[in-house]
Amino acid sequence: MSTAFNPTAYNYKVVRQFAIMTVVWGILGMGLGVFIASQLVWPELNLGLEWTTFGRLRPLHTNLVIFAFGGCALFGTSYYVVQRTCQTRLISDSLASFTFWGWQAVILGAIITLPLGYTTTKEYAELEWPLAILLAIVWVVYGIVFFGTITRRKTKHIYVGNWFYGAFIVVTAMLHIVNHASLPVSFFKSYSAYAGATDAMIQWWYGHNAVGFFLTTGFLGMMYYFVPKQAERPIYSYRLSIVHFWALITLYIWAGPHHLHYTALPDWAQSLGMAMSIILLAPSWGGMINGMMTLSGAWHKLRTDPILRFLVVSLAFYGMSTFEGPMMAIKTVNALSHYTDWTIGHVHAGALGWVAMISIGSMYHMIPRLYGQKQMYSVGLINVHFWLATIGTVLYIASMWVNGITQGLMWRAINDDGTLTYSFVESLQASHPGFIVRAIGGAIFASGMLFMAYNVWRTIRASNPAEAEAASTIAVAGAH
Repeated sequence: MSTAFNPTAYNYKVVRQFAIMTVVWGILGMGLGVFIASQLVWPELNLGLEWTTFGRLRPLHTNLVIFAFGGCALFGTSYYVVQRTCQTRLISDSLASFTFWGWQAVILGAIITLPLGYTTTKEYAELEWPLAILLAIVWVVYGIVFFGTITRRKTKHIYVGNWFYGAFIVVTAMLHIVNHASLPVSFFKSYSAYAGATDAMIQWWYGHNAVGFFLTTGFLGMMYYFVPKQAERPIYSYRLSIVHFWALITLYIWAGPHHLHYTALPDWAQSLGMAMSIILLAPSWGGMINGMMTLSGAWHKLRTDPILRFLVVSLAFYGMSTFEGPMMAIKTVNALSHYTDWTIGHVHAGALGWVAMISIGSMYHMIPRLYGQKQMYSVGLINVHFWLATIGTVLYIASMWVNGITQGLMWRAINDDGTLTYSFVESLQASHPGFIVRAIGGAIFASGMLFMAYNVWRTIRASNPAEAEAASTIAVAGAH
């Protein structure tokens, strides 16, 4: 068997750009999160200005951490993974570059408009129509680059990670376009095309699947590539990964109504959302188990490899979050948890424990390879970052669980004559210690991103441009 090799360069430039901005937006988005968490401890931090109130900055925080930090991680890793698993260069360098600069323009638009109060008021879909249109255009181009690259693949097989990335791209486009259908009345004001309970249903069909596809399916694509690569083991079960994929995308899309329990939404729709949420536990845990079992024979590596630790602990948080979510979707549990800080704790168990930690681990794996280095500048600093991230996450979610259950019990407590036992202000006073712990936990987590930024900067500084170019070279088998 003879093998001829044709060296071809991957497009690593756009991957490097997205990787660096993942770190930058991570620091800014998480730093803003710490600031608004501190506002709930010390309300004076609202600064008496309308632009710096919690209500203005909170949607900016969610947009920065989801779409700026998480989005850049997804763009960067998907471009990296699709090239390496398809053994071909991105189909168009100019279109890939457009997705980078277009995405940064959307984020800058959010930074300007949200503090000014220009908002649709829809959770995770606050951006007004001009920015929503720009986002849709960038996303369609992203799909063209990703799927176009797959059509040019040198490999017969489409690796499972690309199935997850592909589904996340297609469904996110559908969700965004349908939920943003609106009637513009000025450049910064529009009204939803839907009304009343229908508007709420479509919003939470979007809102939960922004979690289900943007913040889960896309990052599972990341998991299916970076966990086996870092562990240097094949994925535990390729068959399970395909079953996981089809079950997840079939079920997730139905779970949105669990956000609308005890509202004007028809009871059958609420119950359907609850049932689908509970069934969703099976594929979610199937994916978590598949990732965990990939470490069979490699568990000893966790002692010395903090990157693998990031990836594996993120899977543990994914498993926990995807157990907690279906439990909170049960109507009787939801009667206690809804509108409380328990929901905030659940969201951040997923956001910090799963999304951020798998993104950080993937970046630590990918960045040295993008810059022609064998490893990051300092493994010790990665270790420090891992412990800051883990401790910060645990403090955050534990404080919110305690707060949430406290609030739920206080709000439903009634006296013998049917009047409420506690006022809302009393429940806020009881929540204050939890707010302090949450702010501390968030600050610990965010501080880890500063260590990461320094480590990335030193790694890039030590790189040799010629070596970096060599690192972006592939050897495509020509003949067998």
